[in-house]
Amino acid sequence: MDELYKIDGIVIRGENRGKSLGFPTANIALHTEIPEGIYAADVIIDGKIYHAASFVGSAKTFENSEVKLESYILDFDQDIYGKSVTVKLYKKIRDNEKFDSVEHLTAQIQKDVEDIRKFFTQ
Repeated sequence: MDELYKIDGIVIRGENRGKSLGFPTANIALHTEIPEGIYAADVIIDGKIYHAASFVGSAKTFENSEVKLESYILDFDQDIYGKSVTVKLYKKIRDNEKFDSVEHLTAQIQKDVEDIRKFFTQ
């Protein structure tokens, strides 16, 4: 599968907002221009490949203008702060958008994760 974008970086601490929503993310500083949105992705950690839902953009729902890369790694629960990882973005699932409530955002993230799981089983 050919990636649209490939980003190498170190996992850094974010605001723990994803974790509070039930979707903990690995945050990586972004040093390249990538269209904002949600992507089906792989995250490579210590040579092992994990599927992920990756977000590129600013957290519009929370009035945050900083553009970043956050990856919710599917079926993964390890502390990887400080680890070097590679993120491969394959398919843009949808554009970045502002939601009128945290509940609507969380429901959309759940749908995005389902769509990305389907993408990887096709």
